Amino acid sequence: MTALSEAYPFSSVAGIHVPVMLREVLDFMAACDPKRILDCCFGGGGHSRALLERTSAHVVAVDRDPQAKERALEFETKYGNRFEFHSMNYSGIDRLSGGGFDGILYDLGISSFHVDEGERGFSFRQDAPVDMRMDPTTGQSAAEFLEGAPYDDLVAAVREYGEEQNWKRVVQALMSARGTGRLSRTVSLAQVIEDAIPGRVKRQNRGIHPATKTFQGIRMWVNQELEHLAVSLPKAFSMLNEGGRLMVISFHSLEDRIVKRMFREWAGQPVDANDSRSVQDRVAQARLITRKPCVPADDEIQINSRSRSARLRVLERLPRERKGAA
Repeated sequence: MTALSEAYPFSSVAGIHVPVMLREVLDFMAACDPKRILDCCFGGGGHSRALLERTSAHVVAVDRDPQAKERALEFETKYGNRFEFHSMNYSGIDRLSGGGFDGILYDLGISSFHVDEGERGFSFRQDAPVDMRMDPTTGQSAAEFLEGAPYDDLVAAVREYGEEQNWKRVVQALMSARGTGRLSRTVSLAQVIEDAIPGRVKRQNRGIHPATKTFQGIRMWVNQELEHLAVSLPKAFSMLNEGGRLMVISFHSLEDRIVKRMFREWAGQPVDANDSRSVQDRVAQARLITRKPCVPADDEIQINSRSRSARLRVLERLPRERKGAA
């Protein structure tokens, strides 16, 4: 495995985004000798930068965040025609031209820029409007969702997406706070959520803010992250060249479940314990490079604590069947 210091040669440079599980991504990508790579979640550009520096590949990057487009300008200047950026949601990657890819990477969730730049409303560390949209030019903000969403949608966001065990208390608190203005700012919203969590639970989880899971769930709902992922992955697989590798870094169990099921489907394996299809009914179009998800090593977690929940799965495309073959 690549040494950590070699994988992160630019980690000490001010303003440079440190990507999650870069060492593993570089190692897995190198094995397929990529000529053309698609970075579906450009974000801060950390993975794209390393792939451009460590390979000779042409890198195509997409992101729906308008600020990502601004960060990509430096890449276009530095790497010239080896890099191209497209402002789009990764659910629309089938609109890209230029042929297939030898490597396709998803780094799901939010980047450190979203957390550190408080005005976007992703974090409760700084007081800001509750927006949370990846693309603030489209759709409704998180504050609008919280003020007007049906009860069932709030439950889905908090219980399913946020995986908050005390979801009933939190949802009721959010409903009760409507019209008070407390749902419009990150700090006051976080306080509404914290007040709804029982004291014993807060004492048991002192290292994690009580609003963390609910903020995550609201963000995922507002941005329709799971829905876009489910649409995008099959498109990515269809764009993968023979021998090419599809890599997904996820941070949430529901994201990882979608990836796991699709990867197993394409590898001709049962997607879950209830999959009773015969071997003849399953077609292997790919092979699993990672039987179980890779997790960050201890030395990475020490320099980047945000990586601790990351999970990486890798799939390799098998040769397509040739029509007319004997």
